[in-house]
Amino acid sequence: MDALLTKSEEKLATTKQKISGSEALLRCLVEENVEHIFGYPGGAIMPVYDALYHYADKLTHLLVRHEQGAIHAAQGYARVSGKTGVVFATSGPGATNLVTGLADALIDSTPVVCITGQVFAHLLGTDAFQEIDVINTTLPVTKWNIQVTEAKDIAPAIAKAFYIAGSGRPGPVLVDITKNAQNELTEEFEYVPCKAVRTYKPKPVLQKEQIQEAATLINNAKRPYILAGQGILLSGATQELISFSEKTGIPVASTLLGLGGFPTNHPNYVGYLGMHGNYGPNINTNQCDVLIAVGMRFDDRVTGNVSKYAKQAKVIHIEIDKAEINKIIKADVIVHADAKDAVSELSKLCNRNRHTDWIKTFTDLNQEEFEKVVQKEILNTNSLKMAEVVHMLSELTKGEAVVVTDVGQHQMVTSRYYKYRNPRTNITSGGAGTMGFALPAAMGAKVAVPHKQVIAIIGDGGYQMTIQELGTIMQYKIPVKILVLNNNFLGMVRQWQQLFHGKRYSFTEMDNPDFVKIAEAYKIPGAKVTEQKNLESALIKMLDSTTSYFLEVVVEKEDNVFPMVPAGAGVSEVILEIPKTNSL
Repeated sequence: MDALLTKSEEKLATTKQKISGSEALLRCLVEENVEHIFGYPGGAIMPVYDALYHYADKLTHLLVRHEQGAIHAAQGYARVSGKTGVVFATSGPGATNLVTGLADALIDSTPVVCITGQVFAHLLGTDAFQEIDVINTTLPVTKWNIQVTEAKDIAPAIAKAFYIAGSGRPGPVLVDITKNAQNELTEEFEYVPCKAVRTYKPKPVLQKEQIQEAATLINNAKRPYILAGQGILLSGATQELISFSEKTGIPVASTLLGLGGFPTNHPNYVGYLGMHGNYGPNINTNQCDVLIAVGMRFDDRVTGNVSKYAKQAKVIHIEIDKAEINKIIKADVIVHADAKDAVSELSKLCNRNRHTDWIKTFTDLNQEEFEKVVQKEILNTNSLKMAEVVHMLSELTKGEAVVVTDVGQHQMVTSRYYKYRNPRTNITSGGAGTMGFALPAAMGAKVAVPHKQVIAIIGDGGYQMTIQELGTIMQYKIPVKILVLNNNFLGMVRQWQQLFHGKRYSFTEMDNPDFVKIAEAYKIPGAKVTEQKNLESALIKMLDSTTSYFLEVVVEKEDNVFPMVPAGAGVSEVILEIPKTNSL
């Protein structure tokens, strides 16, 4: 012992406790107020799981049945709660099984921190057992990633990971920790939350001159139109958007991921945008004189043929991610800012107004859609249709349930017919279009909001991609409701084959198992509906269940989703039915 140390300092030095890198990691998560972890153990992350054994009172871990299920569950958890989801996985295939979910989370702006185990540092680059270069593998599908090879670097890496994942435009982050770093002892733990990263500016400073320029355009507009994206939800700007729309009288339409950001029962809400969106919002995109895009990125499913998109309009783009500005649609006024800040300030400078006649044009167009499409689907008396099921579910839940959809026809039908009233109640895979998303995402969502009704609406194709997560639902008794709309087809692909490929149904028809028996094997009660007369009572029974519940509804096999913007068409070329010549 150094002779310069006092006796008290000597005593402190000799009793100073060291902890393993694994325990340091878990303490970091506790400091970040993490409550739930979705994961799957393996050799390279075993030290972390050994330490986790002693943290049962602080951290709840849910053992999934596949790593893809883990990250989708974390996504559902994050999307409904606004918190950052957390995932554990081992090296090699454990880590690569996360890639689909990482890609999904990146494009849909979902904050997730994935922690993967890795082989010992001295084995890196030797093709050791279950060694894969996870950093370079996940670089294109993460907002940030890092490999940690020493225990002392774990806490700073985790702090930075949570900061980057949850700030600015949220996204997935991956921290890869070698096994020696998990085992090593490090000095007594001290966690310092990350508050800033040099060169990373997640929240741009609002420029008042940009707001003034936007307000001038809006105040002089005759036919202004708001396109509300997920940025409204991510920034918590629902009330600000409602106030802005009510003051200015501007109609509001929602993107797929923006649904729930503006209540569907509001008189200024005019519908859902996109390839299978409502008729009025699509047609009037090419009729407005000022287009105000808030927290959306002009995805191709919204714009259709870009060369035919809103050429008559001045475009105001409010967006936190500078990379999305002028990427697809050139903006006349750029507001590089957080949506909540921008809409709040913009509202102060905009005149009180009403656009009654302009809103009526949406109403008239949507009435045409109702007569040609909607009433035939929800008032159909011949066979069960997806729209009828979703419409009835919406009525029974008053639009207040958390609805998690997979990808396909059922997703588009749900987006059209479920009348979302509240923020963070529409959970779906948007940009990536990941089949298999819904079941694990609904599981994670229910863990996040156990007091809310959470319903997974899934097609028979996507359901079977992650059906093994019924085991997780069974083990942890997660009372999520599962509604499978079964048409024995990969329905969306089949629709395109019908319309564009001469009804050549190439490998889209499915022979399915007895879904109810599978659910019962996982101790989940279930039922099957094949007739309209039994639908309402079956839905009520599902909703009233205090446990998880599975309901299969056999729907019309060749049911199509309309309206539809055909491939290569502009949004104003949206069709309401199959043309008589079927010459699409």
